[in-house]
Amino acid sequence: MPSEKRVIVGALVYDGEGGPPQHADVHVVDGVIERVAPASDQHPGSTVIDGTGLALAPGFVDAHSHGDNAPFQADDDTSKILQGITTEVVGNCGTSLGPYDPARADAFFAEVGGFFAGLPRFGPRFRDALEAADARGYVTNYAPLVGHGTTRAAAMGDSGRPAEARDIAAMRALVDEALDAGAFGMSTGLIYPPGVFSDTDELVALVERLGPQHIYTSHIRGESDHVVRSVEEVVEIGRRTGRRVHVSHHKTAGTANWGKSVETLRVLAQARADGVAVTQDMYPYRAGATNLSAALPARYHDGGPSAALARLRAPGAVDDLRTAIANGEPGWENLAKMAGWDGILLATTRDHRFEGRTLAELAQDLGRDPVETLVHILLEEELVASMIVFMMDEGDIERIMRDPHTAIGTDGHPPGLGGKPHPRTFGTFPRVLGEYVRVRGVLSLSEAIRRMTSLAADTFGLHGRGRIAPGMAADLVLFDPATVADDLDFRDPVRLPRGIHRVLQGGHVVVEDGRYRGPRAGSRLVPAV
Repeated sequence: MPSEKRVIVGALVYDGEGGPPQHADVHVVDGVIERVAPASDQHPGSTVIDGTGLALAPGFVDAHSHGDNAPFQADDDTSKILQGITTEVVGNCGTSLGPYDPARADAFFAEVGGFFAGLPRFGPRFRDALEAADARGYVTNYAPLVGHGTTRAAAMGDSGRPAEARDIAAMRALVDEALDAGAFGMSTGLIYPPGVFSDTDELVALVERLGPQHIYTSHIRGESDHVVRSVEEVVEIGRRTGRRVHVSHHKTAGTANWGKSVETLRVLAQARADGVAVTQDMYPYRAGATNLSAALPARYHDGGPSAALARLRAPGAVDDLRTAIANGEPGWENLAKMAGWDGILLATTRDHRFEGRTLAELAQDLGRDPVETLVHILLEEELVASMIVFMMDEGDIERIMRDPHTAIGTDGHPPGLGGKPHPRTFGTFPRVLGEYVRVRGVLSLSEAIRRMTSLAADTFGLHGRGRIAPGMAADLVLFDPATVADDLDFRDPVRLPRGIHRVLQGGHVVVEDGRYRGPRAGSRLVPAV
């Protein structure tokens, strides 16, 4: 069978290493970069792709995605590929598609289906979820982590009790199986149940199971009042285990904490100087997004969703929450107080009635106070609701972005839920290139591309990705540095980015003139041993 040959000509080539670009031709044979050669107008036997006036970069790597369920969608999820993203790291914030307790299969699929739409039934092992996804195919390359929260629930149910020795042993066995099946590491979501109920010793016992090729990533215990201590916990886990560790979507949230990125970055820099391998990622927006139920204190979640709903229905629940939100509780990330009711925008709800409105606006519409409104929506939607939370400062965003160890991630919403998800799902990478490179000059174009490509690939051990060099996979993006941008609107977020002209996945042109042409050309990646 003859080789498939393509050559990209006319573009300014950014190799992903952060150095100056060069005018060169990039030759691709059978999905792999064969050579990067001086520009020429002679290319016999090759299909020529004209990149004149454009930048050519390695395909972008989304360091933090929640697109675990994308393979199972009937329609191809194009939210990432249209940004130039060719690889996604999934299984973040402690949540993955497995493992689960076979005795609780119905409960597992009922609970996980509220977050990951469209899942079929598959077996209880982490491997079973991966094999089911493999059978459906991938739009982007898929690099899975195993979620600590999912693993804890498989071993202990929804209990909020401390893990005992037998629980640790069960979780370690489940982590071992996931790593053997192809997980790149383990993630935690330490503001969410059941991860919120774990302690540092439990996490250390599990991270010790990771090999040198794996990574521990963490949605830390607090990104607001406790952010410094929470970053220090990640460092402690790295120091105690000798494993690579990573702070997910690093931020300092709430006006009282604006500016604390100076201290968190100092903690991370000192850890690296001490020999701890620690990195971080971020998204370039003042607002975050999460489940609306995260506005409840952790004690509400002990026992799982049914227990949380029963507590919300109990007499006095509104008064209890009103007091908790006003005064705070130890160790709780108090998102409502942090953002204010006009800073919480409903993104997705099960029946879509409340989307695109703030809790302050909905309270006025419903004739209730904001706490009553929060409880009403959670009960009406049976906890299946998400929110956008406005809580960050641009000074911290720029400071974290400038740190050379910061990769870029979308923290993008799982596909298939509809509604009005955070615009980061559709525009994170174009926003960095447009707003923070071209407009503000926070990063040079070469350095921004490094954060989106080789840094992320090296952080997660994605061998063969993240660079334009011979032998690397031909995952490539052609974009216009003069026009690339997101189209930002939190109340109407489902928009195409601008300036992304072509995307190649394994040498196949899957995006042309900014439009997805398919087919699914990604694959599941596996860690190098």
